[in-house]
Amino acid sequence: MALDYRKCAEQIAANIGGGSNVISAAHCATRLRLVIADNSKVNKEVLENIDGVKGMFESNGQLQLIIGTGTVNKVYDEFLSVTGASAATKADVKAAAASKMPLWKKILKTPGDVFVPILPAIVASGLMMGLVEALAKAIPSFAESGWFGFLDLVANTAFALLPILVAVSAARVFGGNLFLGGVIGMMMVHPGLMNAWTVTPTNQPAVWDLGIFKISQVGYQGHVIPVILAVLLMSTVEKWLHKKVPEMIDLFVTPLVTVLVTAFATFVVIGPIFSVLENWVLTGAEWLVTSTGGIGALIMGAIYPWTVVMGLHHMYNVIEAGMLSGALGLNIWMPIASAANFAQFGACLAVALKCRNKKLKSVALPSSLSASLGITEPAIFGVNFRFMKPFIAGVIGGAVGALFGSLTHLGATTYGVTGIPGLLAINNIPIYCIELIIAAGVAFAVTTVIWKEDAPKPVAAAPAPAQVAPPTVSVIRCANGTVLQPVEGNVIPYNQIPDDTFASGVLGQGVGIEPTNEVVVAPFDGEISSVADSKHAVGLSANDMELLIHVGVDTVAMNGDGFECLVAEGDQVKAGQPLIRFSREKIKAAGYSDTVAVLLTNSDDLDGVEFGAK
Repeated sequence: MALDYRKCAEQIAANIGGGSNVISAAHCATRLRLVIADNSKVNKEVLENIDGVKGMFESNGQLQLIIGTGTVNKVYDEFLSVTGASAATKADVKAAAASKMPLWKKILKTPGDVFVPILPAIVASGLMMGLVEALAKAIPSFAESGWFGFLDLVANTAFALLPILVAVSAARVFGGNLFLGGVIGMMMVHPGLMNAWTVTPTNQPAVWDLGIFKISQVGYQGHVIPVILAVLLMSTVEKWLHKKVPEMIDLFVTPLVTVLVTAFATFVVIGPIFSVLENWVLTGAEWLVTSTGGIGALIMGAIYPWTVVMGLHHMYNVIEAGMLSGALGLNIWMPIASAANFAQFGACLAVALKCRNKKLKSVALPSSLSASLGITEPAIFGVNFRFMKPFIAGVIGGAVGALFGSLTHLGATTYGVTGIPGLLAINNIPIYCIELIIAAGVAFAVTTVIWKEDAPKPVAAAPAPAQVAPPTVSVIRCANGTVLQPVEGNVIPYNQIPDDTFASGVLGQGVGIEPTNEVVVAPFDGEISSVADSKHAVGLSANDMELLIHVGVDTVAMNGDGFECLVAEGDQVKAGQPLIRFSREKIKAAGYSDTVAVLLTNSDDLDGVEFGAK
């Protein structure tokens, strides 16, 4: 049976607190992405059981409903129509969600925002490095060939010049000029500087003596934190200068001053200080994984899924990039992430095989397969974290698998890939396979033992908005068309509306309606030409008819309290489609008349105009 998209959208809207509780709405290929104003109004238990919703989770301030490819866009269109929310992009939703985050979370999230866009370049280079090195080991003659030299160059480029990629991406995140960001990145690995990888106690870089301070002539190959901070400063300086420098000379002065200030600050303060701090972080991370008898890896394997839940797992990219670009040249953090992710696959698979609920099974099985490829969000948010016990089983499996990976000295040539795709980048494929089996096996076994499917229980869903019967009575007629009665009630002449402005006809002629219900619907097929900020009035147009529907008298003073507007300016509407929901009780409590004015604002320009119910 085909899904009723309208009904699905109405039920979603009813169980998230209505359109007024939606800050932003967008969709991706499979999910409806919402930013909610007041999460206490969200009925999560009901949302998960709505026909058409395959699962739901919250991530990075977003409420995401899994609906499915080819279906989500249709439900989304109906959702906008039902709630009156404006269409937004995924970037708009992310920005709205980010604005609600606490400061500490924004800071931890920033590395992920910088590194995620450059993941394709890193993954491609890392996988190629793994393949080239594997061929060189398997075929000794290949290591001496021109093919090896060429492919090694191609594979190493992204890592050799990583600061440039990081700088451009950071400039995008911080709102700076991308090309100035690129200049800062190139400056930090300029061939005129000594390559940081060649520095030894006996091979030290030269120094520029600038009088007040000295600058070491060494590059920042293998570093990312100094690059991000340098571009943050650059973007801040650039934006400040754009505000202060006159437009006539802004094109010349701003880039020049921005680059000079950033260059001095980078080579004198940011670079020397934060490259040392970054080295300490990398040394600490390597010690945690390799020098604690595996205990550190076990702990991180348990913690990793929690950082996924908080949307902070991309912060590890800083550590992984440093490991790959540094002296170690191997990402020993990847096996920890891979064990943690593959354990979530094992737990989710156990739920899929054990559960009897067809809807849960239809979500859990594909989600587990996705997790086996390193994409764990559907498994974690749609299944494991939702029931918690499978998630805890995954935490246990990930910890055990990470411990094994540490003790067996696993490492990878890239980051951004885990699970089965990680086979192409790992340094020991058989041992890596054992790690994955251990992680998933432990999680599967623990889930099977501790998780039990709850017996289905009836859920009292919030009712979908009441359907309004399409209007059949006309209240205004003219040569251009007919205006149907937009709200149920007693129709009166416009000159009896208890407001001098409406009654005088200065805003146009029409009728007043003393309402008996609380829903205003479209009186004809047309376009929304205006929406009042206080949600109490809308304008519609069609066939040169300009119509104003105004709920109540002087209700603008209520500032939207008691009103819910379901459409936006520019929307195309059909006769009978809800436009405004209002509370007669609140209008009367505020001391105002609830009479609805329905006026043709250009009635003088139309022929054969008649008023009254008919």
